[in-house]
Amino acid sequence: MAGDRKALALTLLIVVVAVAVVGARAVCDMENDDFMACQPAAAATTDPQPAPSEACCATLGKADLRCLCSYKNSPWLSLYNIDPKRAMELPAKCGLTTPPDC
Repeated sequence: MAGDRKALALTLLIVVVAVAVVGARAVCDMENDDFMACQPAAAATTDPQPAPSEACCATLGKADLRCLCSYKNSPWLSLYNIDPKRAMELPAKCGLTTPPDC
């Protein structure tokens, strides 16, 4: 189950990059500002790691998590200074359950 959560968080951050790169208005029921609300909690160079903000958790709570899972293998994380391990921890820190097949 921890692996599923990690994959979902990674997916979320990958989608952040995809939205910024293609200029899409919304992906998986999240807009670019929604994705960016979660970026500080997954930044690779921030120590100590901050907890996800209320805005981040609210965004994840209304997002299409199954859709986000489809982005988990995107190569764009490093462009946004995202630590995949930290990103994968976000859903659990927000008290969310990831889709079982994520």
